[in-house]
Amino acid sequence: MKIHIKHWSAVAQWRWNTGNNDPDDEGDVCGICRVPYEGCCPSCKMPGDDCPLIWGECTHIFHMHCLLKWLGTAASKQQCPMDRRPWVTAERKVSDSNGGPS
Repeated sequence: MKIHIKHWSAVAQWRWNTGNNDPDDEGDVCGICRVPYEGCCPSCKMPGDDCPLIWGECTHIFHMHCLLKWLGTAASKQQCPMDRRPWVTAERKVSDSNGGPS
């Protein structure tokens, strides 16, 4: 029996690796603009590397552009908008495909 494929459609989905493994969790949104991390901030047109995420040492995550805009206001006092601790950008370690640090 031979099979001939006449048409197929590929479907893919991507997510930022925020450390949250529950794909149904509603908490994966930017705390400033309230748009999901996989979306883009109001300043951008396309999600992905052009609209990256930024982590704080306080463990809060935001769209980078949202946070930079927030920190540029006098009201921010250079503090995290979620817990009002002084904002310090966390150093993120990139893992290789085996799960170890690169």
